[in-house]
Amino acid sequence: MEIIKPRTLSGFMELLPDKQAQFERMLEILRRTYASYGFAALDTPVIEDARILLAKGGGETEKQIYRFTKGDSDLALRFDLTVPLAKYVALHANELAFPFRRYQISKVYRGERAQRGRFREFYQADIDIIGDGKLDILNEAEIPAIIYKVFRGFGLSRFRIRVNNRKILSGFYAMLGLAEKSGDIMRTVDKLDKIGADKVEAILMEDCGLDAVQAGEILRFIAISGTNDQVLAGLESYAGRNDLFDQGLAELKAVTANLAAFGVPEENFAVDLTIARGLDYYTGTVYETTLLDHPEVGSVCSGGRYDNLAGYYTERQLPGVGISIGLTRLFYVLDEQGLLNPALPGAPADALVLPMTDDPGPAIALAETLRGAGLRVQLYGEKKKFKQKIAYADKLGVPFAVLLGEDEIAEGKCSVKNMRTGEQVKLSAADAAEHIRAAIACDVPVILEK
Repeated sequence: MEIIKPRTLSGFMELLPDKQAQFERMLEILRRTYASYGFAALDTPVIEDARILLAKGGGETEKQIYRFTKGDSDLALRFDLTVPLAKYVALHANELAFPFRRYQISKVYRGERAQRGRFREFYQADIDIIGDGKLDILNEAEIPAIIYKVFRGFGLSRFRIRVNNRKILSGFYAMLGLAEKSGDIMRTVDKLDKIGADKVEAILMEDCGLDAVQAGEILRFIAISGTNDQVLAGLESYAGRNDLFDQGLAELKAVTANLAAFGVPEENFAVDLTIARGLDYYTGTVYETTLLDHPEVGSVCSGGRYDNLAGYYTERQLPGVGISIGLTRLFYVLDEQGLLNPALPGAPADALVLPMTDDPGPAIALAETLRGAGLRVQLYGEKKKFKQKIAYADKLGVPFAVLLGEDEIAEGKCSVKNMRTGEQVKLSAADAAEHIRAAIACDVPVILEK
């Protein structure tokens, strides 16, 4: 039989157990945080009818999608979690309670060119709040609070959630007589962090057809900066000239006014007029989150308000607001930057029970007792020498090895060996469980800041 050389396809991430444990910890933090705000878990199919997925598609989306046929069915792998959500809400609108709050942490697929930090299969971690006809601005203020809690839960403190409102931008461009070009202008301005002001100005003039005065006005407008109160005060000088601008300013004020009540410190939140988000379906508040010490990473969490979520699938108005974290890319970049905490427990078990007698019965009973106390326990059943058993425990990275020999059985105890310090104590099964549980109880952050 020919031996096929094993390989992982380009653009697909495959982790060793210790790294997978770190990734699972991030998933756990996300699920716990999202659930604490009343979001329901949702899992939509990986494969959908291609017409459903491509209803809003075309262009790059159609080029990147994994599409195939099975019999007469035209099928595709989901390329994000927003389009499947739109279908889901349109399909089940009469069965759902609105506002509908869901989170989904799932894999998506894009057949784009694989490169450093860019994957063809990757996890997205999304939350969305969907309204029926209307959705109160308070929901748009709550989203930054959830972003804040997630990244604090990861162990980060030096990050900033940047917020803007598309209505402010659209209204401002209308003041300049550029309403028909506002989409192109926003997509260009959204590149400011990547290409700089000079190149943005050049694109505005050469590709968007603006004159030097108009381009200069836009650059001066988006350069308004300072504290949140100072930026809002700067925007007030434009008030009263366009209804859409005034509506966006009122919404932005409402979002910022509620953030303190949600517990978001001002150092982690900034009104930033350069944030536009390139996607045209955003209609109100928009968000981008960056790591202050690693600007090269770019946005690690983005999203915003949209007013026609399911327009391709129903005539019912279903406005929403949501965010998405590209979790696979974030994990890859954090690992590459050395920011993942090496002290985070990565072992598959808290304790490894090592039978030291021919009869496995007492060891099986001990393992069940420890599991019943809430510990993750692996029972080692191989007939190996003691040195080999300890070497296995060491390589596995378990914090404790629990030895059970004739002497321990006679005494009704077990020997608990701390694999890090080498300390060994004899304890009853109940005391052993408490001893191990106390030692591993510390809440270690998944990410370290430098």
